[in-house]
Amino acid sequence: MSGALPCPPGALASRIRDWGRELGFASVGISGVDLGEAEARLMDWLAAGRHGALHYMERHGATRARPAELVPGTASVISVRMPYWPASHDAQAVLDDPDAAYVSRYALGRDYHKVLRSRLQALADRIEALVGPFGYRAFTDSAPVMEVEIARRAALGWRGKHTLLLHRDAGSLFFLGELFTDLPLPADAPQADHCGTCTRCIDICPTRAIVAPYQLDARLCVSYLTIELDGPIPEPLRPLIGNRIYGCDDCQLVCPWNRHAQLAVEPDFAVRNGLDRATLGELFAWSAEEFDQRLAGSAIRRIGHARWLRNIAVALGNAPASPQVRDALAARADHPSEMVREHVAWALARQHSTARE
Repeated sequence: MSGALPCPPGALASRIRDWGRELGFASVGISGVDLGEAEARLMDWLAAGRHGALHYMERHGATRARPAELVPGTASVISVRMPYWPASHDAQAVLDDPDAAYVSRYALGRDYHKVLRSRLQALADRIEALVGPFGYRAFTDSAPVMEVEIARRAALGWRGKHTLLLHRDAGSLFFLGELFTDLPLPADAPQADHCGTCTRCIDICPTRAIVAPYQLDARLCVSYLTIELDGPIPEPLRPLIGNRIYGCDDCQLVCPWNRHAQLAVEPDFAVRNGLDRATLGELFAWSAEEFDQRLAGSAIRRIGHARWLRNIAVALGNAPASPQVRDALAARADHPSEMVREHVAWALARQHSTARE
């Protein structure tokens, strides 16, 4: 940025918070660019291979922990959060129904990337109208940004033992976004950790992906396996996935702080296609064309139809044995994708084995 600010940095920061709330963000905080010891933790995590096939994380390496290198000239980061919890069917009830398809609650509506990016751009426009042209770049889980660490330092919450951000008045059921700026804004003071001795998130994880407090092995995480992994899901992990076909919320559902979770007020996050109560059978029957049409504008569409079928085949294999499930699987036994065929064959074998018991 060139020239002096038209108002004191503290006053500008206050206006930014007000504008952010007007634009639908539940909280707005500000951090500096020094992420301290977070870089060492990141490098240790990468060295242990816990990022799995997330090769982009390894490519960017330490840049993730250095905002001023990622976006040269960055002096401050504006961090925001927006709740997504839908007023929908009870999440635990869906998990407890083996014939139902569980989709992580964040993905039931419109793709959050588009929603938050447009609001961050609107916030940048308001800032520019006051201060004139300035340097900035918006992020929403879309680049090598350590958004939880940045949000923690911006006083939007503390990092829970499941590695997600927690807020006393909102739990963890919200999206995060960032606006890297060259504005010299005063940083907020981070909040204290309030997890105490609780280990519910660690104890509930179906695949034991939370290997220790504040440590996640992505290779075991159901969200990684059903969303990020482009290939076969390791066989030993398939029975543990249950009926989770896209993501996993177990560690959040059990967290005491999510008693305070705020419902989404953004209309775009409303449930689409009845995904909060759909059955495995009906979703498995979607053709590639139906998948693309129904999930247009959804974050789910990114995984593609083959991975969608892969995930549902695993869930059908875990469902109670029945002729209906076996018929549904058999209808996909000659699918063009080798990956889909292999998962269908596994599910059919599991169904037949269960039926004989």
